[in-house]
Amino acid sequence: MSEGRTPEEVRAIVATVVDAVAAEPVPAPGREDAPVSSLEGRPSLADVAVGADHGGFHLKQRIAAELRDHGFSVEDCGTEGPDSVDYPEYAHEVARLVSKGACRWGIVVDGAGIGSAIAANKVPGVRAATCWDVSSARNSREHNHANVLALGAGLVGEALALQIVQAWLSTGWGGGRHARRVSLIERIERTYARATA
Repeated sequence: MSEGRTPEEVRAIVATVVDAVAAEPVPAPGREDAPVSSLEGRPSLADVAVGADHGGFHLKQRIAAELRDHGFSVEDCGTEGPDSVDYPEYAHEVARLVSKGACRWGIVVDGAGIGSAIAANKVPGVRAATCWDVSSARNSREHNHANVLALGAGLVGEALALQIVQAWLSTGWGGGRHARRVSLIERIERTYARATA
């Protein structure tokens, strides 16, 4: 152990830090956390950034059209066609808009939905979740306070993808017992952000 500490002493130090983090107050959910009850009748701040690589292009177009048809303001970050491109660039742009507050939510689409989620999660303040069904969509919003949805166009069909988007947008942040855990995630993010600054 470092500095001659016993395993028991190290565990006690870790327990003290975890208790201190858990005791930090968590801000009450604001308007940006309120769900939409359906794709009809959404709140006025329900702007969505969408982005995709070539594998997710067609599904991204369909999602964006559906959102616009229901009154959402959509920021399309590309790509603009089926030619091969690199998914991190589009996931990064969507995540950047969500992180700086220019868009309330983000949706990224690639072949599996995994790579875009990884890229988006490198942006401070972003909690991107890959969802393959309605249950995981609801869970990611209620439990994890996800603000970016990642979809795999090669793994979910269009009809299911639209159901996932509907469930994701209409599920609110649960807060309560989940708030402490999301606070811990944010603390980890801040720790590494300070280390690399």
